[in-house]
Amino acid sequence: MASRGNPQQNAYAERLIRTLKEEEVYLNEYEDIEEARERIGYFLEEVYMKKRVHSALGYLTPAEFEQSWKGIDEFEREG
Repeated sequence: MASRGNPQQNAYAERLIRTLKEEEVYLNEYEDIEEARERIGYFLEEVYMKKRVHSALGYLTPAEFEQSWKGIDEFEREG
């Protein structure tokens, strides 16, 4: 949620929702709300986080980017 008077902070969340709709929701017909929750959860965890590269992250997946930061943190602690 953006701070009051600062709508630019919503850009990342808006882009995520757009991607979710375009790449998952609009391409499927769900039987019920449970199936929708399951499929959307799968999309977010397995596709968006682990398979889909992001230009803002240097063409890494969010999981790869997070892992690289963890590696940097461990290196700094050891050094």
